[in-house]
Amino acid sequence: MKKFLFIKYFIFFFNCFLISQTFINFNNFFINKTMRIDYYHIGDAKEEIITLDKIYEQGIWAGSTKNLIDCFNNGRYFVKVYDYSTNQMIFSKGFDSYFGEYKTTTSALKGIKRTYHESVLIPFPKNKIIFTIEKRDQNNVLHQLFVQVIDPNGIEIIRKPASQSIKIFKFLKNGHPQNKVDIVFVAEGYIEKEEKKFFSDVKRLMEVFFGHEPYKSYKEKFNIWGAFYPSEESGCDEPTYGSFKNTILNTSFNSLGSQRYLLTEDNKTLRDIISYVPYDTIVILVNTKRYGGGGIYNLYCTVISDNFWTNYILIHEFGHSFAGLADEYYTSSVAYNEFYPRGIEPVEPNITALLDIRNLKWKSLCSPGVKIPTPWEKESFEKMDNEYQKIRRELNKKIVEMRRKKASWEEIKKLEEKSERLSREHAKKVDKFLEKSKSYDLIGAFEGAGYSAKGLYRPMVDCIMFSKGVKPYCKICEKAIIRVIEYYSE
Repeated sequence: MKKFLFIKYFIFFFNCFLISQTFINFNNFFINKTMRIDYYHIGDAKEEIITLDKIYEQGIWAGSTKNLIDCFNNGRYFVKVYDYSTNQMIFSKGFDSYFGEYKTTTSALKGIKRTYHESVLIPFPKNKIIFTIEKRDQNNVLHQLFVQVIDPNGIEIIRKPASQSIKIFKFLKNGHPQNKVDIVFVAEGYIEKEEKKFFSDVKRLMEVFFGHEPYKSYKEKFNIWGAFYPSEESGCDEPTYGSFKNTILNTSFNSLGSQRYLLTEDNKTLRDIISYVPYDTIVILVNTKRYGGGGIYNLYCTVISDNFWTNYILIHEFGHSFAGLADEYYTSSVAYNEFYPRGIEPVEPNITALLDIRNLKWKSLCSPGVKIPTPWEKESFEKMDNEYQKIRRELNKKIVEMRRKKASWEEIKKLEEKSERLSREHAKKVDKFLEKSKSYDLIGAFEGAGYSAKGLYRPMVDCIMFSKGVKPYCKICEKAIIRVIEYYSE
């Protein structure tokens, strides 16, 4: 089966048929509503448990009613739902989580346990179901982590209307949610009088989004929603600067110890705000100028509103959260330890450990006669980029120190402008360097990806998942995104 999937990797519907094996008739098992299952994910690098929190009945089911069985085999976790009376699997979906990233950090490796609130959305079942969550082991094999029988008629199911104080906007409506990809932009760090700013920010980012392939060619496959609930203060938390804001989602830089990583742990509030918006994927729009963002597969992505790199961040982070694309860069510092274990093939579609050269994931799209692994100017690139990364780290450290010591705003602003200028200059330098590569237009297997200089490979020399700037996804990333669009919009 694996060999066959390698060869036919991008024949979307045939793959889905092979993996799901049987067609699930939506109307036989579900009604047109959403069941939201909230739970706590607890543990460290070695142990993890799940405990049920609450179950909700919510608005219409926004996902596909035809594609109910996940065909992507992506994500560290999988929710699988079985009909109680027949044990037939009737729904599945792969995903990543905040906890899944935490367990790779130094704190988790030291045995420090954390608790994260998480949610899974499934179509609302007609009858009793067996709800399970599976996790991958070090070899990427799935094992059951949690199981719970759920009776949709039980009195413990919470059934209440959405808050009337949350404003919902329809930015783009191309059809019924069950036949479209529904994106919801959620306002974070916008005070009440900044509602118009949120509206204009979303409209601006929509132009960016639909100006980029493959979203441009598939625009009619999307619906765009907005959810506005005002925060008491503008912005978000910036722990290294000693700055904390009272915002509705409590987003924070320095997530998992990475200065630019911007996430929220307030999952319950997020889900409550969008509880009656039909959505497949979430974009949290954070009202700040500081560089940063984040994206977790089938959870959400965070995008900052007013930075020079906002457009790049939107496209890059959406690739993570929507299609489960891996980061292809490897010279920047991250908070993870062995995010991709050595000798194990990653599940993400755009990187590989190249364990079987003859069956490369994207073999059918490789350039004719390309050498695998594919040579490129790796050493020269690393020397250039590592020099910049060192300068950037030292400069950011100075900015943090000055902010915490309450230095004059003029001094801080001068350093921040220098940092931004160097960032733009270096991005241009990287673009020129990569564009001159002899292998620039080739699809092959280029060493250096997934935070690792050795042992992991990306499909092309450059991609928006590899470096910053105004640039396309590589052909492999683009194909992976198209598969997900088609999955939701059939």
